[in-house]
Amino acid sequence: MHMVSIICPIYNEKSFIVKCLESIISQDYPISKLEVWFVDGMSNDDTRLIVEQYIEKYNFIKLLDNPQKIVPYALNIGIKVSRGDVIVRLDGHCIYPSNYISTLVKCLFELNADNVGCGLNTIPAKNGSVCKAIAIASSHVFGVGNSTHKTGTTRIIETDTVPFGCFRREVFDKVGLFDVELIRNQDDEFNARIIKNGGKVFLIPQISIDYMARDTIRKMSKMYYQYGLFKPLVNKKLGFPATTRQVFPAMFVLSLILGAFLSCFSKIFLAFYLTIIALYILIALFCAIQSANKNSDWKLIFILPFVFFIIHLSYGWGYWIGMFKVFAGKKFSAEVNR
Repeated sequence: MHMVSIICPIYNEKSFIVKCLESIISQDYPISKLEVWFVDGMSNDDTRLIVEQYIEKYNFIKLLDNPQKIVPYALNIGIKVSRGDVIVRLDGHCIYPSNYISTLVKCLFELNADNVGCGLNTIPAKNGSVCKAIAIASSHVFGVGNSTHKTGTTRIIETDTVPFGCFRREVFDKVGLFDVELIRNQDDEFNARIIKNGGKVFLIPQISIDYMARDTIRKMSKMYYQYGLFKPLVNKKLGFPATTRQVFPAMFVLSLILGAFLSCFSKIFLAFYLTIIALYILIALFCAIQSANKNSDWKLIFILPFVFFIIHLSYGWGYWIGMFKVFAGKKFSAEVNR
């Protein structure tokens, strides 16, 4: 049996941390072969108190401080103190199936992979149509494109990235630690670095993580803005775009602005512009009607198209701001999004 070190960055996770902890201690992997490092970004709610209560019961759970407060610092802190020959990166917003660790470790070595992960089952953070819409849009092909770990697959596939991940320890010796400049997209950049160095990343469909989506449209918008914002910096570091799907929201935002401008000078452009907008609305409504029928919630017909639009607008606008920062040599702000 391989020694497994679990590293979980946390910050103000009071609403989620108990379910996360319970799912970790319920793993079917031998406890004697586990160590769990929660790396806290100096939470100011009851997160630390809750974790400390579990530490009193379970000596394989540890708590570390992350004064810098952002995820890549937390991951690197945990990696440096860990003892396992397998590193598993978790998130405090998630609930993990009992066979999560055992399945991923098994697949990691059977596939001779450098990193393996599973899909996300995105669930609403709270009851209510708005939270449902956020969860649906965050895992819908119209909302996030062909992001397979969000939209789903039925077979093991080699892929460009997976959420969180189960890594061979030697991968970090080979390609380095997580990039501390990347508040967002650090997983995407790290996986791209693995592949660039000849490694392999696999998505395992047999298991899935219950991921709790953001509970307000404002928080969701901020998160997707940051996803877009840091993508150009990831591309700069890699020397190439990590994925092609990342450019579509940016093109959408550009077409909205450029189309509105050109429509002032030409009726042809105006007709084309309005046609594109109408097509977008029709697709969003079609997806919303399907989701409303599936979830027996008619309010989604009105809410979901708006949520789709906010995701695309936030990501696309963030991407262009990120492009400007990269070309202008500006620094990327280090703000925490919770």
